[in-house]
Amino acid sequence: MNINRRLWAVAACTFVVLTGPLAHAQDYPTKPIRIIVPLPPGGSNDVLARLLGQKMSEAFGQPVIVENKPGAAGNIATDFVAKSPPDGYTLAIAPNQTVAVNPVLYPKLPFDVVKDLEGVSMLGRVPMVLVVSPKVTAKTVAELIAQARAEPDKLTYASAGAGSPQHMAAEVFKSMTGTRLTQIPYKGSAPALIDVLGGTVDIMFCPINSALPHIRSGKLRALGTTGTGRLALLNGVPTIAETVSGYESDIWIGMVTPAKTPPAIVDKLNAELRRALMLPDVKDKLAEQGIYAEASSAADFTKLIASDQKRWAAVIKAADIKPE
Repeated sequence: MNINRRLWAVAACTFVVLTGPLAHAQDYPTKPIRIIVPLPPGGSNDVLARLLGQKMSEAFGQPVIVENKPGAAGNIATDFVAKSPPDGYTLAIAPNQTVAVNPVLYPKLPFDVVKDLEGVSMLGRVPMVLVVSPKVTAKTVAELIAQARAEPDKLTYASAGAGSPQHMAAEVFKSMTGTRLTQIPYKGSAPALIDVLGGTVDIMFCPINSALPHIRSGKLRALGTTGTGRLALLNGVPTIAETVSGYESDIWIGMVTPAKTPPAIVDKLNAELRRALMLPDVKDKLAEQGIYAEASSAADFTKLIASDQKRWAAVIKAADIKPE
């Protein structure tokens, strides 16, 4: 009888251990969720967080609070989330700069993206476009390459600092074309773009949402886009890859959560993000900002982070890029 009681007790404990997280996930969420954005308000990361946060709030019946934590190239926000409880109530917007570039650019970060975070889903991509100021004579990517080869280091390009998407896109371009361009780093994309518009700097690999109004007004000339396919928003502008085979350097943005978040909660978040990203009004609003909605499984996004870290580690080593 005592043995039977012990067996029942063990079975009951096992049942609680195995079903406890599932029951918790079924109830989730029971309080407000925070989405941490590693950059200031107004950009693509912020737009995604607020639009998807609204849809999540409507679906879950709980407030979703968007909190901007800019600074240290996004490392402050990433560290905050990596050290948060793995309960599904603290999430982070994760552009490739913060989770794929920074971990291989900065040698002593207080967190390990691969060990301390896990993917929830891809959210979208922001194509970039190679633009030149009116004073640059090149009308095509091929002409720009020829000019850069004829006058090494003379052409300047604007970036938002070491490891920024603009910087990495230019380094890949230089490596694949055998050209030498001089980087002019800025503290952010906005001041960089201003100096390209003013002709102080020659070229820039610029997010399409920032560049588009100036391309349409004629203040900037678009030579090529950085993705694998042409963009409807820039009808007639070829991809850089049409001239430089294999070139690609888009910005991607996803969502992460602290490692060891219960799989059932990650699955619930992933399902909601997939649903929201398919909504016509969400896709249209994002497209207006130059953001192309794109969902993925949690596992696939985690794999993308790891594979991109390897890709950018090779670029950073080859170009001897150092953090500022």
